[in-house]
Amino acid sequence: MRQLLRFSFFISLLFALTSVHAFKPITLDELSSLKSTVEPPIGLGTYDFEGIVKLSNCSGSLVRFKGQGLAEKAIVLTNGHCVSRWFIRPGAMILNKRDRRRMRVADSAMNFTHVRAEKILYATMTGTDSALFQLEETFEELERKGIRAFELSDIRPYKDTEIEVISGYWERGYSCRIEAFIHEMREDDWVFQDSLRYSRPGCETIGGTSGSPIIEKGKRLVIGVNNSGNESGRECTMNNPCEVDANGNISVIKGASYGQQTYWFYDCLTDDYQIEPSLAGCRLQD
Repeated sequence: MRQLLRFSFFISLLFALTSVHAFKPITLDELSSLKSTVEPPIGLGTYDFEGIVKLSNCSGSLVRFKGQGLAEKAIVLTNGHCVSRWFIRPGAMILNKRDRRRMRVADSAMNFTHVRAEKILYATMTGTDSALFQLEETFEELERKGIRAFELSDIRPYKDTEIEVISGYWERGYSCRIEAFIHEMREDDWVFQDSLRYSRPGCETIGGTSGSPIIEKGKRLVIGVNNSGNESGRECTMNNPCEVDANGNISVIKGASYGQQTYWFYDCLTDDYQIEPSLAGCRLQD
C-alpha cells in the first residue's frame, strides 16, 4: 500500500524516511525523482485532471453517485489507508467520523482549489481499500468554480478495459488496461477481494499515487481506486501484496500494481446517499 508523506523542508523529508507508518517508505532514489516540486507537472495536456484531488499524503478524486443532485455535499474518493497516519485494522471501518481535513482539487486547466472535508463518510481496509470524505462544499459550488465531479460507476469493471490512473499528488497520469481480477489479494494483515491488476508497461504506479481514481479511458467514469503494488517480489508482506486464487494457491508478480473495487458502495447507499453497511446485500465491512 503506497502512501507518501507530504513535505516542504528537509526535516519533513527526514521524518518520511524514518516513519514506520508509511505504507511505502521513501528511498533516497525517490528523493531524486520528486519532479512535481521542481519541474512542470507531468501529464498536463494528456490527461483530464478536472476533479482530481491532491491530499497531503495521497491522491483522490471528486466523485458523484449516479442520480445524486448538485445541491448535495461533494464527495472525495481515496484509499482507506490514506485517511490517517494510523492504519485501519483488519475487520474494522470508520463511519461518519468528523474530520476537518484540507485538500486541493483541480479544474480542467490544472489549477488547484482548496476544499475542506467535514467528515469521513466511510473508510475501510478490509475487502477493499477505499474511503469517502464528505466536503463542506456542494457539487454545485465547485461547478461554479469550473470543477466537475467524476461519476462513480455502479457496475463491476470488465477485464481488458482501457484505463487511466491519475494522481493528484504527483500531477501525472498512467495509461494501461485491466489485465486480471484477483480472487484475493493479501498484504501483511490486510485482505482484499476481487482486486484489479494492471497491465504493464503503462501503470507502474509509485508512492503517492495511492487513492488515485481508476478511470475508464475516454469517459469521466471512475471504476476503481488505485492502492498498491509489489515492490520487491516478496510474498504477502507490506508493500509486497500476493495473489491468492479460489483454491488457496499463492502467487507473486514483482512490479505488479493493483486497484480495488468501488462499485460496492452502491449496495450500501441510503436514499440520502449516506453509507449504511448494515443494509442487506452490502459487501462493505461493518
